[in-house]
Amino acid sequence: MLEIKNLHVQLEEEDKQILKGVDLKIGAGEVHAIMGPNGSGKSTLSYVLSGKDGYEVTDGSATLEDVDLLDMDPEERAAAGLFLAFQYPVEIPGVGNMTFLRTAVNAQRKSRGEEEMSAGDFLKEVRARAKDLKIDADMLKRPVNVGFSGGEKKRNEILQMAMLAPKMCVLDETDSGLDVDAMKLVSEGVNALRSEGRSFLVITHYQRLLDHIKPDVVHIMANGRIIKTGGPELALEVENNGYADILAEVS
Repeated sequence: MLEIKNLHVQLEEEDKQILKGVDLKIGAGEVHAIMGPNGSGKSTLSYVLSGKDGYEVTDGSATLEDVDLLDMDPEERAAAGLFLAFQYPVEIPGVGNMTFLRTAVNAQRKSRGEEEMSAGDFLKEVRARAKDLKIDADMLKRPVNVGFSGGEKKRNEILQMAMLAPKMCVLDETDSGLDVDAMKLVSEGVNALRSEGRSFLVITHYQRLLDHIKPDVVHIMANGRIIKTGGPELALEVENNGYADILAEVS
């Protein structure tokens, strides 16, 4: 599904290398988690995959189903099936949630040569998905994320993911700022979308999220590269002992 080889990335504005040879391969239907200390490059990886400005790829490659991601505009990546859930979802005043969702869904369908979703079909689908995430009708009518709590913003992102039905979902610290109940609700929304044709890359600091979204593979990232890979038990090791032992192993 996603293959990253020897990815090197620096900031465009300053000569600062952030990713220093990332290698990662995620198969269809797999859930991978990336953990690591602050400043290790986890969020930068998500931004580069989604096509955010301000980063220059100096070496390496990233492909989605064998198609070069780095050659595409951000909207082309989205239409190809890549989705990024932000750590801090932005507010979009003046744009209604329903309008935003329907425009996004139909823009992607159109770019793939599919028929646009009718207003009736869209309404039926979005109400069913919103109900699962305990998003009320009032939230759907409000401008995107305006006045939303942290938990509401994250649930709204999972709603977007459910409606867009991407192939590769990147969750950048989705658990930040969530209380236990909100995290459980968001995790249930993610788990409901797990399927053989959809993969996830979950970036997190904490084992508590991985108690709910159980990963197949856990990677530890430090200093711009992945330094260790293992099963779910690796996240527990980090939770109990921190990163010091793992960093010492590879230094």
